[in-house]
Amino acid sequence: MPAQKLKRFLEESFVRYVSIQHSPAFTAQEVAASAHIPGRELAKTVVVKLDGTIAMVVLPATRQLDLDQLEQVTGAHTASLASEKEFQAMFPDCDPGAMPPFGNLYGMRIFVDEQLALDEQIAFNAGTHAELIQMAFEDFERLVKPTVAPLAWRLKAQV
Repeated sequence: MPAQKLKRFLEESFVRYVSIQHSPAFTAQEVAASAHIPGRELAKTVVVKLDGTIAMVVLPATRQLDLDQLEQVTGAHTASLASEKEFQAMFPDCDPGAMPPFGNLYGMRIFVDEQLALDEQIAFNAGTHAELIQMAFEDFERLVKPTVAPLAWRLKAQV
């Protein structure tokens, strides 16, 4: 089961968390609605390439990554979205597109949009499209040690 590696890490780190089962959902907005989590507290994981090196960006479901801002924050000459083909093998224990925001467990740098740090709680895919983990942002930040910076802009309301 994909979530076992993450749960084991959280338990060995003495972190309190809640596992939330929900009906299968594939977009961040669908997941938030299915799990009854505010979109600003649901973290979506975006895999990027910074000068060709794979990295992870974590942002609220209500926001979209600003690649120009990411370049400024990281000092990269080029920042681009990585294709699933480029990173899928790095997450053998996860369903495609359901990676948890723990790049440190997969040997990659992690960047977090500052808006996520404003909420006490963070929720994210646990490696599947049907389970979330919810925990204190403070614990997430302590375990992951991400770079927290302004990296995204708010999505326009959908009609």
